[in-house]
This record gives sequence, structure tokens and C-alpha cells, in this order.
Amino acid sequence: MQDFSGLPDTLSRALAAKGYSAPTPVQKAVTAPDLAGLDLLVSAQTGSGKTVGFALALAADLLDAEGRFDRPATPLALVIAPTRELAMQVQREFDWLFAEAGIVTASAVGGMDTRTERRALERGAHVVVATPGRLRDHVGRGVIDLSDLKAVVLDEADEMLDMGFAEDLEFILDHTPETRRTLLFSATVPRGIAKLAQTYQRPDTRRIEVGDKDSQHSDIAYLALTVAPSDIEKAIINLLRYHDPQTAIIFANTRSMVARLVAKFSNRGFSVVALSGELSQTERTHALQALRDGRAKVCIATDVAARGIDLPGLELVIHADLPTNSESLLHRSGRTGRAGRKGTSVLIVPARQRSKAQRLLKFARLEAEWGTPPSADEVLARDEERLMADPAWDRPLAPEEQAFAERLMQAQPPEKIAAAYLRLYRERNSAPEILGEAPEPGTRKPREAASFGPSTWFSLSLGRKDRAEPRWLLPMLCRNAGLSKDAIGAIRVQYQETFIELLSEAVPAMKAELGDALELEQGARLTELPGAPDLDASPKGPPPAPRKPHARDAQAPAPAPREDHADRAADAPDAQMPDTASEKAPRPDKPARPKGAAQTWDRARDRDGRGPDKRWDKDKGKDKRQGNDKGRDRGHPAKGSGPQGKPRFDAADPSRPAGPGRKPGKPGKPSYGEAKGKVRADGDKRPTGKPAAPAPEGKPRNAALDPSQPIGAGRKPGKHGKPATGRKPGGAAARGNPHGPEARPTRKPPPKR
Repeated sequence: MQDFSGLPDTLSRALAAKGYSAPTPVQKAVTAPDLAGLDLLVSAQTGSGKTVGFALALAADLLDAEGRFDRPATPLALVIAPTRELAMQVQREFDWLFAEAGIVTASAVGGMDTRTERRALERGAHVVVATPGRLRDHVGRGVIDLSDLKAVVLDEADEMLDMGFAEDLEFILDHTPETRRTLLFSATVPRGIAKLAQTYQRPDTRRIEVGDKDSQHSDIAYLALTVAPSDIEKAIINLLRYHDPQTAIIFANTRSMVARLVAKFSNRGFSVVALSGELSQTERTHALQALRDGRAKVCIATDVAARGIDLPGLELVIHADLPTNSESLLHRSGRTGRAGRKGTSVLIVPARQRSKAQRLLKFARLEAEWGTPPSADEVLARDEERLMADPAWDRPLAPEEQAFAERLMQAQPPEKIAAAYLRLYRERNSAPEILGEAPEPGTRKPREAASFGPSTWFSLSLGRKDRAEPRWLLPMLCRNAGLSKDAIGAIRVQYQETFIELLSEAVPAMKAELGDALELEQGARLTELPGAPDLDASPKGPPPAPRKPHARDAQAPAPAPREDHADRAADAPDAQMPDTASEKAPRPDKPARPKGAAQTWDRARDRDGRGPDKRWDKDKGKDKRQGNDKGRDRGHPAKGSGPQGKPRFDAADPSRPAGPGRKPGKPGKPSYGEAKGKVRADGDKRPTGKPAAPAPEGKPRNAALDPSQPIGAGRKPGKHGKPATGRKPGGAAARGNPHGPEARPTRKPPPKR
């Protein structure tokens, strides 16, 4: 225990109980005596024991002289982690390390009950472990008091910045005292981390880099296995069977891929749990606890589990989908090989993605051993090796076991007993898969059309209406039905279904893989056909929509059959067409209009002769949508026009028809203006009770029609020698119309500039 010298006895005993005999390089670096009380920026490889390292670094700031905590009150230390799983793991690490010191921890994690967290914070805690979003919410509501903080730790700080928590971190750090000690732990130190450290850490901050950043983790072996695209899941099954790990984790890029792998491996007999962002916090906690308890051996997860998750006995990491960048590759692989334990990281590389895998390894500065997945024979041979090396052979026989062995030897020969034992041993596990030959990158095996043997046709319940295309139907069949491309022949996509030709020898294996329902995924189902499909009998498109009946269909007379011009010419060669100008017969569905009658808007009539359309005025012939002038502009009579030959009268001059836009008066009656006394005898429209305003002295005023006449009320003056503003003289005014435009008041001209 001399390597942990200088620590309080409470911590030394806790480390000894956990089996820690010597500190890791990062733990030894951060607990150096000359770094006590200083801000630290630490970059180290994942799985190097950073959590225990910064916990030991904070011991001198949190514990008293006897190595114990005082009564819990406001928090003394704050640890911020990017994910819920990592925060809960950090809390567990602090609980067992400071258990004898009397630590009280509290959590503020998204997805948990806020009322429970609030009560725990009100009771008091020494250390608070939180995620950025929930902690900012508590700080903004005044639930947590950060005034007595002595230290703040940002664990996986680069991941928090990548997840968009920069603003939350700045808000939280602004509410902490300036005398705090700030420790930043991260696998990498990008520009954002350096800027954050420069802003919120002291000038005497120490930068610590543990390990050679250009060398890979010595406890992790990297393998890159080239497979055919249809053999990815089969290769993963053989890897799990070959290595037989205590705990394994399989990484996928999408949630849908996680769900599909979980369903696939559960059907094959593996104890599987899922871990993705769509699960609730309770479901994710139960999944991790099942892995720790041994109730599950395989975890299929997205990158949500790529950081900070520490699973005991995790020996194998499989990348079902290649990671998006080199940092994700490092963090995924870092789930194994932790705390001095050995582990294996396997990349499943389809032939077309070999160059991408090589770039990822190059950027991550990793060296991987290239090869192929273990075959079925290699898996079975490995089973026999484990069987022969089982420690059960060296255990002494109990009396009841001895008695049963003697009865068994009398009943069966030794060969049968050994074969039965081997079969029972293999039946406990999933059978290995037969893998196809992975093609070399850049090469494509030519396929001969005549090499396709006896076949069986199937109908797939997807067609053009479901946007089915051979380019994604073929991978779906290979992925779900366990078929290779060589076993799939013609694919005929119809509107409602798709006909697929399969090799007859591959059909039994496909039925065993899919079951009696022959269901692939997302409800797609196969149906075996008795023979070759009849493509002409399959619908070519959607059925035509039924025509909606109209009410006028029952009233309209049936159209007469059209007479063929050739037959008519043959029957009556001397017949002549009627003259369209003189002999044009009236339409049977439209009554003839007598001559001299007012012409109305005939275009609005229906075919059955029911009269004008509702949009048009029946009597006045005007377009209600556009006003009275529209009908007149199209050559139709003005509003209020009577039958042709009947003159209209004006109040002032009965012998003259009214002008356009005028409201006519009846014969023998004065017009409206004349009856009210508002029209003078000379035709000038002036109020009768108000005299005209006199013109200013020395400034003559001109009128449009009579320059010598002073302008009246409502008239606007014009310039000398020019008519007044408004409409130009002419039209109705020139004809003596007393209601012409000159009688209307006009707008005042704009002032001169």
C-alpha cells in the first residue's frame, strides 16, 4: 500500500477492499503533492481511471484532518458529466471510495424525479453529481446553493461541448465562487476546451497529458474483419460464440438498427438488452443493472453508451456499424480494457467500406489486425477446447454423482455418453453461421444467367405503391431471410406485390430462418407460389376512382348519335350543307330570342337551357364580380338600359338620352339635384344657400370654361391661361351636361418645392 501513501486511512482501506494495489498513471499524476490546490486540465486515454483520480485529487480539499466529512449542508464539490449513465457511475464511485469518511452525495440528472432531487438537496449533501441541463434548471430556480463550493469537476468536457452544453456550462460556472478549484478531464483537448479553460480557470493552471497520444491502448486488441454486406449479423453471431465473453457490447449508429439486432439475437437465444436515447431513464438503468448482475451478457447500444460506461467483465466490443469519426472509435473501444483488464475491439467492415475503416484507424493512430470472421468450424472447435479445459473435470465426484455415473456406464457405452454430453453442451448455445466469401474491394464476381438452377417463386407484399425497388428489396432479403445474392434470381416489381425468384435449395433454410409466417420486417411477408407468376393478371395500377354523379345528368336529354359524314355522303350524294348565315337551325335546348329584344349575357347559360349563371345579373346583364362598367366595356348595354327603340329621358333635357354612368330621371319629373335646389339654371353645380367666395384683389382667377367667371365653392384654381385641375373639358361637359366632371370638387394639387 506504499503507492497510496499520503492518503487518509479511510480512503486507503476503501481502495484495498476494491483490489487497488497501485495507482494508475493518471491517478498518480493528479495526486502529486506539488499540484495540491491548483486548477488542472487533464487529458488521458479512456479507461485509465480518471474518476478515481479526480476523487483522490479532491480529498485534501473536502476532508478534515481525520479524513472525514463534516455534517452535510451546502455542496462542497460539484461533478458535471455529459450523460445520465456516466453521472450515476461517478456517484457510485464516490459512494464506495468515501464510504468510511461519511460522504453524502446527491444527484441532479435529467430523466429523474425533480421532487426527489430537491428534497435530497434541501437535506444537504457533500458532493453533487449532475448533468448540465438539469443542474442549470436547479440553479435558475434557486434549489441548489453553490456559494460554498470548493471544487468543480468537468468530466468528459469535450463530449459536453459536442452535445451543445457550452451555454449551460458557462451559466453554471458564472454562479460559482471565484475561489473554487476547477478540474477539467477529457480524452482530447480541442479548441473549445482550451477556450473554456482559459476563461474559467486560473492563470497557474497545470496541463497534464498522461500516456503517449500517438500510441494506442496497450490493453485493447483491435481487429478489422472484412465481410460481405449480407453476412454482418452472421459474423457478429460467430464472434459472440467464438469469444464467449462474460459481457459484450455491440455498437450501432441508429435506433432502428439497435431494435433489429435486439430482436434478431433474442430469437437466437442470446440474453440481450438495449441501450439507446429513446429509452427512459428507468429502462436504461435496468439494462445496465442486468449487465452488472449477469442476467444479460450482450448490450446493443448507440453512441449514448460510448462514454463513461464501466461494465465489469466487458471483454468484447463489436462495431456493427462503423463509427462516424475517430473519436467515436476511441470512446467505443474504451469501454473494454479498463483498469488493467484486457479487451478486444472488433470492426465489422463490409467490402465497400474498407477504405473508410482504414481512414478511421489512421486518424485514431491505431493499428488493427485485418482478417475474416471465425467460420462455423472454428467456432465448434473452440467449443471443444473450452469443454476439455473446463475445471469441472478436476473436481472430485460426490457420492450421488458416483452412483449415477455407474448406472449410466451400465446403460450406455462410453462413446454414446461422450457424444450426448457434447450435443447437450452445444445445444445450450446458438448454432454458428455459415459465412460466404467476402469479395475483394474493387472486384466484382460476374454472374452467369445460365448458372441459376431450379427455382421457386414467391410473392412479396410490397409493390410500387409502397415504393418498392430492387435495390433495397435485395438487401432486405439477404439481411432477414439469411439468403445470399446468388440465391436470388429475378425480381419483378408490380403495383401491389413483387414476384421474387429463389433457388429451390435455399428455400428450406429461408423458411427455418423466418418461421411459418415468412415475415421479413415492417409487416412485409412472403407467400410461396405454385409456379411462375402471371404478370398480366397482376394489377398494373390503382383502380379508377368512381365518377361522382351530378344532378343534371338525370335532366339532360340523351345526346343523339352522331352521324358519320362518310355514310351520309354515300346515302345522299347530292346533299348540301346548310348555309350558316341564313339556314342555321336554332339549338333545341336554347329558345330563340325575338328580334329587337334586349341582348343579355348568353355565355352564362347552361347546356340544358336553365338560364343565366348565378354569377350574372339576370335583368341588368352586369358582372357582379367586377362592377357595372365591365359589361359596357364588352359591348353590352349600360346599366338600366331598356329595350331597343325606347329612348331614355333626362331631367334637364328630355329629348336627349342620358350619358354613360348617369342615373336617368322619369319623364315629366325633375332630377334629384333640381328638386333639392342644388342645380342652377345655367348648369353650374353650386350650393344655393351659400354665395361664392370672392376672388382676392389684384389676382385674377380663371375657370376652365369661362375665364372671366370667378370660381365657385368647391372649385380649385388653375394657373393663368390653363384650365382648372381635374378632368379635361369635353365629353359630357362639352355637350352641356350640368353634372359633368367640372362640377365635381377636385383634390388640391401638391405644393411646389
